[in-house]
Amino acid sequence: MKKLVVLTGAGMSAESGIKTFRDSGGLWEQYRVEEVASIEGWYRNPDLMQRFYNERRRQLEGAQPNNGHRGLAALEEKFDVQIITQNVDNLHERAGSTRVLHLHGQLTQARSSINPALIIDIGYRDIAPDEKASDGTPLRPNIVWFGEAVPAMTEAAELASQADIFAVIGTSLNVYPAAGLIHYVPIATPVFIIDPKPVPVYTHHKIDTIAEGAGRGVVILTEKLAAFF
Repeated sequence: MKKLVVLTGAGMSAESGIKTFRDSGGLWEQYRVEEVASIEGWYRNPDLMQRFYNERRRQLEGAQPNNGHRGLAALEEKFDVQIITQNVDNLHERAGSTRVLHLHGQLTQARSSINPALIIDIGYRDIAPDEKASDGTPLRPNIVWFGEAVPAMTEAAELASQADIFAVIGTSLNVYPAAGLIHYVPIATPVFIIDPKPVPVYTHHKIDTIAEGAGRGVVILTEKLAAFF
């Protein structure tokens, strides 16, 4: 089986009703990044951060995987599919994908404030303002915020370097270090980019652009991948 590595971003889950940060009407218009997505914001106002991610978790509980998620899961019948996602939702897993690497953490998990390895599953419930981890520190969302290292990047880069086919779905390739993963992909590896908006890519790879949203885009991708079966 050929190894299909797929990098997904916020546009992957937009059709499931998960609000993106950058689009018109997105979360950045309601909250400043420094307030809800940075380690400085956590130190400054942890109660606001908890309320924000509790709300995101409740939203996720009511969301369902879309055709894009389900289409990627179905590709496991033909390919060794490895998904690298910038998303913190669990929609890939709920659609049936079995190999998903979360770069930025997971909404349905919480962790110690000082030990990133001390993680618990919390499902879709709220984290209480005074809730503590087992080491006595405040329990925080298991989310990688701006200003923090991305522990999974080494594994992600290794996966990208092994790709026989590489696809990018629903990400502007503006957020680093994830945006740099394409530079680990072997130069002879075909690259597909699925996004309704233009995605500027500075690379020598051969790019096949599919100007569609995730659902329709994965259908077209599947058709194109028939040449690699």
